[in-house]
Amino acid sequence: MDLQLLADYAIRIGISFICGLCLGIERKSRQHSVGIRTLVLISVTSCLLAILSIYMADTTKVPGDPTRIAAGVVTGIGFIGGGAIMRHGLNIRGITTAAIIFTAAGLGLACGAALYSPVAITMVAVAIVLFMMNKIEKKIFPAAKSKLCEIIFSSRKIPQEKISQIMLNYGFIIHDMNIEYQAEEKHTRLVFTTKAPDKLNLMEFTKEIEKLENIISFKLSDQVGEA
Repeated sequence: MDLQLLADYAIRIGISFICGLCLGIERKSRQHSVGIRTLVLISVTSCLLAILSIYMADTTKVPGDPTRIAAGVVTGIGFIGGGAIMRHGLNIRGITTAAIIFTAAGLGLACGAALYSPVAITMVAVAIVLFMMNKIEKKIFPAAKSKLCEIIFSSRKIPQEKISQIMLNYGFIIHDMNIEYQAEEKHTRLVFTTKAPDKLNLMEFTKEIEKLENIISFKLSDQVGEA
């Protein structure tokens, strides 16, 4: 093999390796299951498949449509991305990780085609989205996590307006409220479906709820179900 061609392939795979490494470090720094090794393998393998596509287009030794390999990568990577998406209670997690898996594949294909300028521009755009936009999004939309707030009282007398005010003061967004009265025990159960802020002072919030009259129990969780 020509040494110049070998060096070119090494550069392409090396840059794809760096792209996958950067994306993997970002995911691991946020404690996600898909991390460095996964994204490096996706990026490097996609680069290899892109090199194979170009080789097929440039030679008559391997017949066939070279664009099918790239199309197959884009289609197949969806299965890996789908595996990164999980439901945790009321919240769905892993969508951003699935998108990053798709990005790693795209960057790998572009590296395989020696499109270094688009790769560099894409990496800058991805860095802005993952680091800067994350902070801006949390600042504009602080209430991000879906939570169930369940409060049980010993009578029908419940301070509904006071509860709502306390929750609003702590940054909750109330989407829905359900009420249940248990005649035998004479208990009233309130369940709020809410969006809770990431930086919630849980201890102070709990102390405020504990001050309510006739309260028996309080629960704040992601899960749907009985207490």
